Amino acid sequence: MKDERDELGFREHHPFLRKKGMLVVISGFSGSGKGTLMKQLMQNYDYYSLSVSATTRAPRPGEEEGREYFFVSKERFMEMIQNGELLEYAKYVDNYYGTPKAYVEQEMAKGKDVILEIEMQGALKIKARYPESVLVFITPPTISELIDRLRKRGTETEEVIRKRLEKAAMEAEGIEAYDYILVNDNLDKTAKHLNYLIQDQHMRVRSQIEFLEHIRKELRANYASMNN
Repeated sequence: MKDERDELGFREHHPFLRKKGMLVVISGFSGSGKGTLMKQLMQNYDYYSLSVSATTRAPRPGEEEGREYFFVSKERFMEMIQNGELLEYAKYVDNYYGTPKAYVEQEMAKGKDVILEIEMQGALKIKARYPESVLVFITPPTISELIDRLRKRGTETEEVIRKRLEKAAMEAEGIEAYDYILVNDNLDKTAKHLNYLIQDQHMRVRSQIEFLEHIRKELRANYASMNN
């Protein structure tokens, strides 16, 4: 059965002003499928921009510079920190990751909802700096499936997998800091749910102060004219 929200033309069914996009942070256990989920979201909808992080880790097979990551040296990464070029940065499994600031602010100014796929440490920094941002944590349905996905990658040793599971155990203690949690058990379904979740945020009262001011102004004007 077709989803009723699709029939609404979901993102277009309300007249709210949309002059600035929203900042959305996606995190999840390594192996949760968040990268694949982001690709599906970008493929299905044209009103998102996926922020590309800088990292000091080496590219995996098939990854391209500027698509999955900006691959930089540790020295260059330290320069980016000192120059204030990053919104946030964190160290994860012996490598640094960070979010370039200029691209994010530019895309939000265009009205795009900017997706940041980053680790928990960076996500919490973003929430502190941008309280209106939305934090979503992605998890597989079971930990046994998580381990299976990590091994099927075929790109990591058992020692690296062990480190990732150790990190996941630490992350599991901090998930309550996120606004939402999504179980990624079906790619198409999860991408659709994530889209609805994000777009719903634009209907929050605090996200539509300008729209409310417009209504208030019209009400005051009409009330005044009726009393003249």
